[in-house]
Amino acid sequence: MSNPITKRFDFIYFFDVQDGNPNGDPDAGNLPRVDAETGMGLVTDVCLKRKIRNYVQIAKGHVPGQKIFVRSKEFSGIETVLNREIRLGYEAIGIDLNNAKASDGKPRKNKGAAQGEEIEKGRQAMCKDYFDIRAFGAVMSTGPNAGQVRGPIQMTFARSLENVVAFEHALTVSAARMEEKDYEDQVGIQGRKYTIPYGLYMTHGFVSAHLAAQTGFSEEDLALFWEALQNMFEHDRSAARGLMSARRLVVFEHATALGNKPAYELFERVKAERASDLQKPARDFSDYRITLDGQEIKQFKTVVSV
Repeated sequence: MSNPITKRFDFIYFFDVQDGNPNGDPDAGNLPRVDAETGMGLVTDVCLKRKIRNYVQIAKGHVPGQKIFVRSKEFSGIETVLNREIRLGYEAIGIDLNNAKASDGKPRKNKGAAQGEEIEKGRQAMCKDYFDIRAFGAVMSTGPNAGQVRGPIQMTFARSLENVVAFEHALTVSAARMEEKDYEDQVGIQGRKYTIPYGLYMTHGFVSAHLAAQTGFSEEDLALFWEALQNMFEHDRSAARGLMSARRLVVFEHATALGNKPAYELFERVKAERASDLQKPARDFSDYRITLDGQEIKQFKTVVSV
């Protein structure tokens, strides 16, 4: 691994969905998330981080230095138990948490749990092994206890540029499952599916060099993060999510760790406006025009030195 990044980064990321549900709300029957006051669509930062984790897991595999701490069984095929991952991390660095004495020679207060200097050693080992801990941080103070990590990458909820309307579709079943029940009772309308005809979403992100120094988040990690933003939807296809695509990424690279300008001033330089008839609902990315300082952005990634 290379040295941690030494510059601050701020970024704006655009993605869209067509005839799909980008982030269902389990508290609302899996309806697409919306701002109740404005009708703007929402996608949580947790949802986006899940897709980033999945991409890294596929692209790099579960190897030391590129592991994913919060793995998805859907992609890994195994059940992830976080306390087990922490315990294995301690075993890898030769710390026996079942020993009656801690590595500093003091009596162990709780069998199977780290204490004193062991916690910092465990935290450093977990940061070294797991990409998502270095990037997003993690709470590892349960069970074996490897402390807590605040990640250098923070993202806001993504918000659609215009209000969205969720369409409800009836789902029918044409095959019965159970032999002991009547066939006619098991076929027909059995559920609902919700989709958004089209929505262009925008999220803001921040990369802290100071927190990167604590976790070891490197230039290689940052390059992998940008790569994940560009490609993660290509490996996250499902009938429920419809057609989701990464559209534009504008990265503001500061000259120092502290940064040269407030993030809001930089974000205001990026505009996303309708390029087509405002009287018609947007149904495609071509209905919008994204500009930086008045110039249309046509490539996926644009890096601006601040």
